[in-house]
Amino acid sequence: MQFFLHWVTVTLRHPEVKYLCLVLLLHCSAAMTAQRLIFAFRSSVRCWRHQAPLSAFVVGPQKSDRGLRCFSTSVRSTVMDEILSRVVAPLPTYETRDKAAPPPESNSLEFMHLYKSLDKEDKLNLLTKLSQDFGVDHKSVSDLAVKLLDAQLRDLATILQVEDRLRYSLVPRYRHLLSHISRVEGGVKFLVDLRTDLLEIISSKASDSSQIRDLNSTLKSLLSEWFSVGLLKLERITWQSPCDILQKISHYEAVHPVRNWTDLKRRVGPYRRCYAFTHAAMPGEPLVVLHVALTEDISNNIQGIVREFATLDAEEDLNKINAAVFYSISSTQPGLQGVELGNYLIKRVVRELQSEFPHMCQFSSLSPIPGFTLWLQGLLSQSRKEGRGLELMSELEWRELEQATDCAPGMGAIDALRKLIGTSEWMRSERLCLLLEPVLMRLCAWYLYGEKRRGYALNPVANFHLQNGATMWRLNWHADTSPRGVANSCGIMVNYRYFLNETSQNSALYLQNKVITASEQVLSLVSQFQKNSKL
Repeated sequence: MQFFLHWVTVTLRHPEVKYLCLVLLLHCSAAMTAQRLIFAFRSSVRCWRHQAPLSAFVVGPQKSDRGLRCFSTSVRSTVMDEILSRVVAPLPTYETRDKAAPPPESNSLEFMHLYKSLDKEDKLNLLTKLSQDFGVDHKSVSDLAVKLLDAQLRDLATILQVEDRLRYSLVPRYRHLLSHISRVEGGVKFLVDLRTDLLEIISSKASDSSQIRDLNSTLKSLLSEWFSVGLLKLERITWQSPCDILQKISHYEAVHPVRNWTDLKRRVGPYRRCYAFTHAAMPGEPLVVLHVALTEDISNNIQGIVREFATLDAEEDLNKINAAVFYSISSTQPGLQGVELGNYLIKRVVRELQSEFPHMCQFSSLSPIPGFTLWLQGLLSQSRKEGRGLELMSELEWRELEQATDCAPGMGAIDALRKLIGTSEWMRSERLCLLLEPVLMRLCAWYLYGEKRRGYALNPVANFHLQNGATMWRLNWHADTSPRGVANSCGIMVNYRYFLNETSQNSALYLQNKVITASEQVLSLVSQFQKNSKL
């Protein structure tokens, strides 16, 4: 058994074969019969020859689709420990950090093959082991911290050297594995997907490990370096772009779903522009996509942008192109969350459009307001519970609502309003639309302008554009009458206007002083809310 273990770990070079042999050997040591071992080994090699995933190999007469799950917990843990100890190279000493030979590429490939073969639970176990057992050497850090304190009375050169040693010791051991994985083919995409798993683990609270959070932070830092704006390529997507790119643009569209190929052709056709950032390490994979409408004036509804046109081959009339409306921006890679891409994409696209249309001076978004309806329902529910729901509207507005819905006065009117907002039926009634327009517009203005999280706008879309230096410019009634638009924001949309000579100042005011730059229309609606709501 010991001889065979040595032969597997030292002689075999292909990571998947080595991995399979090791798994089978360990399973054999856990009372597997010789006949069953031979059957499993032959089946496993057969799977490898046909490049089948590891989760597809068979053990015994029945195929298992559970990957390592067909083995006991102790066996799976032993396999992971053995592979991690081999593929995560020891951290070179400070003196040899620039002279140490890089680990073989097979280490990175072996880790990638192992990770891809695991189910969700075993991925969590592997990442937990990686973050806990191959992180920072805390004892070394503590010792160097003491030395740094002792060196404060010595010369500057000594202090700087101790600081550099301390900085080096703070690098987790697994960071070098991640860096080497990025250098193999498909490695960067693998790491982006791995961070997607980490974010899911953290958000679902599958693990409350501080080491897992530190692993996520380390990987985010690396991705931010690799995806810096200087390394990104701006591409315009047209109907002549490769078919697989067009399919991905359609698939990734998260704001206004693409209905069919004709719809997609329209979105990349005349009076439209579609741009994407790409990266050399992820060829054929758009990272963030921006859709732009070229219009005479800044659009106040999405129906005029995504509706059918008479022809898809019309020639653009420059006299009708005065404004650029950013009506959809979608990040395609969840693993790049927190890596700033959208801000730079908008800035690059503005420069591109200014080059193509030198006379263009109006730049604005036409943005959805996700979360407004949910926030409003919560506000109504909480106000009703506290007995102050009637403070949200004036007495005259409540009386008109009671008459329009034929409901009982008082709390019955609040329930009627909640029911109306929960459906789209009120959109079909001109009377209800006229009644609710001033109410919902000022409530929405307050939601965007007044509701905060840690001093910044609660709404994520508002926070994004305000960070970029945009002005909260105009709220638009009946701007998105689709079922999705009505459900999310009662059909209201908002323009965030980009005044190019003011964006830097606006951004600094928002990020440093938490001041929102807004137009007179928005501020007027906010003032009406404060006057009528009595909250």
